[in-house]
Amino acid sequence: MQHLLRTMAVVAGATGATLGAAYGMLSRQGRRARRHIVIPGWLPFRADGVYLPDGTGPHAPSNPDIAMLASAEGHSPVLRLAMLGDSLAAGLGVDQAEQLPGVVLARGLADDSGRPVQLDTLAICGCTSRRLAGQVDAALIDPPHAALVMIGANDVTRRIPPWESARLLGEAVSRLRAVGTTVIVGTCPDLGTIRQIPQPLRAIAHTSSWALARVQHDAICAAGGLPVSLAQLLARDFRSQPDILFGRDHFHPSTAGYETACSMLLPTLCSAMGDGDVDDQAASRFGSRTAAAGSPGTTRPGSP
Repeated sequence: MQHLLRTMAVVAGATGATLGAAYGMLSRQGRRARRHIVIPGWLPFRADGVYLPDGTGPHAPSNPDIAMLASAEGHSPVLRLAMLGDSLAAGLGVDQAEQLPGVVLARGLADDSGRPVQLDTLAICGCTSRRLAGQVDAALIDPPHAALVMIGANDVTRRIPPWESARLLGEAVSRLRAVGTTVIVGTCPDLGTIRQIPQPLRAIAHTSSWALARVQHDAICAAGGLPVSLAQLLARDFRSQPDILFGRDHFHPSTAGYETACSMLLPTLCSAMGDGDVDDQAASRFGSRTAAAGSPGTTRPGSP
């Protein structure tokens, strides 16, 4: 966040004689925003394990009930779902472990597939695309059936060029696809919905987020992954309901915010892992707006 505010201050103030005054004003705005956004020592919950179609979990992978269920239903072994990326994928901001996005997605996939789903969270808070390769290394030790990636916000705040971010993300998707893993990526969210970022910084954050999401989308598709445009699908809700969808730091989503994001991600995940009927089942459970959004996995971010 600090990098974003400093960079935006320089860009917005780069006009001759007004540079000094503008930089001072935006720096003061940046300091006020950081005091509201940063919560020292705040860490996400962990709830990795196996989730069963009956809604129970997490269970240890060695739990005999899991093998019994797979045998009774005639299914192959447990589906493995890996969560990669930044604090959004890690679920920073939810009130309880069972509300983590990985848990919600694992339970939803188990319910729709009728198979146990093992959740492995490799996401790291503060991660950028430059550190994503390490998470992929860890995932490839025992390749998952599906990987859900959310990355991009920290790339914007840390001034990583969009083309570099997109290239690194594309390489990560390619490596996972090479071993047969289905990859769904939630592209960069719209940081312009965060009211704690003052204007004109917020407008620049908005533009930067959408620019990154567009090049991410193309890199993901080229690598064989399925992009879901979080900015396009969620920005309207987060802008109109900030008190509900943002958490106590006013930066990360709240429990309701994560649930809304999962409602956009789960249909694509289930559809990719199952038959054609799975997508409709998942969409109907979360409401008509998900279905009305079209096919999130093929949505290219357009104009805000």
